[in-house]
Amino acid sequence: MVHRRTDLRRRQGVKTLSRDGTIGVALVGAGAMGTVHAAIASGIDELDVVAVIDPFADATARVATRLEKAGFRRPAEYATLDEALASPEIDLVVITTPSGLHVSQATAALDARRHVLLEKPLDVDLSRARVMADRASKAAGEGLVASVVSQHRFDAATAIVADAVRSHAFGRVTTAIASTAWWRPQSYYDSADWRGTWALDGGGALMNQGVHNVDLLLSFLGRPVEVSGQMALLAHSRIEVEDAVVASIRFESGAVASVHATTAAYPGLATRIHLMGSLGSAIIEDDLLTYFHAAKSPGIDIGPMGLTSAEGNMAPRMLADRAERTYRLGFDLPPAPAGQYSLDPTSHHLQYRNVVDAITSGAQPAVTVQDAFDAMSVIRAIYVSSTLHKSVQFSDVAAGVYDDVTLSATDESDSSLSHDEPLRRGSA
Repeated sequence: MVHRRTDLRRRQGVKTLSRDGTIGVALVGAGAMGTVHAAIASGIDELDVVAVIDPFADATARVATRLEKAGFRRPAEYATLDEALASPEIDLVVITTPSGLHVSQATAALDARRHVLLEKPLDVDLSRARVMADRASKAAGEGLVASVVSQHRFDAATAIVADAVRSHAFGRVTTAIASTAWWRPQSYYDSADWRGTWALDGGGALMNQGVHNVDLLLSFLGRPVEVSGQMALLAHSRIEVEDAVVASIRFESGAVASVHATTAAYPGLATRIHLMGSLGSAIIEDDLLTYFHAAKSPGIDIGPMGLTSAEGNMAPRMLADRAERTYRLGFDLPPAPAGQYSLDPTSHHLQYRNVVDAITSGAQPAVTVQDAFDAMSVIRAIYVSSTLHKSVQFSDVAAGVYDDVTLSATDESDSSLSHDEPLRRGSA
């Protein structure tokens, strides 16, 4: 099947795959995320990491050496993407560079007839992200695949809930709550000049920590209509962006949802999505399915006050029915420090598999650039609504009506308190 699709891409002007059907991968960015992608991509049989690109030669050498020591052919090393694109071995460009470079690098790769997998976000600026969404739509018609990393769409919990929504197992989905309650110390924002700025960070708790929940919310509920939000800077100093935000969203289906994100929830709590419907509900907490219930048939009487969460929870059974998810890394990644978030490569692996399948079959990937643009548009809408103190239409924000609005987070922080430690009021 690979050779048949290769012939089709040749007619469409897309660069053909290697003679053996493998997909040559170029990794752009050899930092921490680049290393993660190198480990995941090299663990997939159909992929061959043929190039590593970074302006710092020691960084490319480090990733190339990791691959070589793991038994793979040492990839070529380049300082720029333009140099690398001259190589006929490259089929897929994986971009893990700083967000402000994403659009220009992805556009260059698509213009060179290469497929693209892009780390989130598309960009920190919605107008540039809009350009990328338009370019990706055109590329799809040219037989090219362009996808954005959204690994949580491939989590087992997400898959179960998405299946239930598609099959109407929850009846009419009525409401949802998406909350990201994390903690970031002042030192996190002080670690780099660009952190906590609108121009280079794109936002605060919502853009950088809550974006995954926003993306999942859209995957479950569809297209938003109206957005209203409030943001504030409460527990940090020397930054422009918000560390707390709440919002409400109304969807085309009629469903309504609330969004909450903060980096001021000491010592760091959970990220949760509650999805509720007329025949069932679900809760995903820290990427795990902790609650699931769907009525066997409409009209079942469960009493005037409903069931308790313990009585109605079908999550253990739903998870037991799922096939075990496996993955293989090309080389081992170091474990996270004790008590810190540990990346589970399984969902990244599944998204890579989806991209491989899209390339070899000619289909579009499960996560498109438009999906990522829509999530960015919701975030921008929340920020615009808070800045202007009024609700806004999602379609207006997506179309660029509010592109010229200068965003502002209300600064309610208490500068007399130390922001290097948790806020303690009334303590000795």
